Amino acid sequence: QVQLVESGGGLVQAGGSLRLSCAASGRTFNTYAMGWFRQAPGKEREFVAGIWWSGGSTYYTDSVKGRFTISRDNAKNTVYLQMNNLKPEDTAVYYCHAERVAGLISYHYWGQGTQVTVSS
Repeated sequence: QVQLVESGGGLVQAGGSLRLSCAASGRTFNTYAMGWFRQAPGKEREFVAGIWWSGGSTYYTDSVKGRFTISRDNAKNTVYLQMNNLKPEDTAVYYCHAERVAGLISYHYWGQGTQVTVSS
């Protein structure tokens, strides 16, 4: 079982920056691939960024490439999302996600979400 708690959301002007953090409970954090998703009002939840369990590989949706950076600190059980040059269309609730596959079983966990609002 993994519990995820996001923090760092808020209100920022376009062009500004925010850093989201996701603190995970448990002693197996370094076996989970981690990701950030977001959901804007009236839209489906979408993938934003992901990082492999070792931190060696990262993935981004096209709209955030070059602006967002995902990273993790396995010693602190924390994953981060550095968001630069924010745009109004980045406004959404951002969710932290953890995934681990063990044989034929996949485990998925979600945080409660943190609101990011970018004003124009």
